[in-house]
Amino acid sequence: MAFEIKPFKQLLTMTKQMVEEAMIPLRVRAAKAKADSKIIQLEEAMLGLESEINLLCAEKELDFDKIATKMDAYEMTDRRKSQVQKLIDSLFPKE
Repeated sequence: MAFEIKPFKQLLTMTKQMVEEAMIPLRVRAAKAKADSKIIQLEEAMLGLESEINLLCAEKELDFDKIATKMDAYEMTDRRKSQVQKLIDSLFPKE
């Protein structure tokens, strides 16, 4: 897609609202990319927590409080991921 510079006269007649409307598709794509990035961030956190839980369970002396705390953190992160995914699905429905 090639960029075209509009004639000066046309640019002067464009209202601020028209310029804002022209930016809508770009803003939607940027917001969707940010939302996808948040899901990836939460998935990375969950993988890290899974690893930490497994390491704690493999220790010679089990610390059940630490394991439970990590499990709570994992479940909270999973819940947050579900909430964010529902929000994404509502804001950016598949067309």
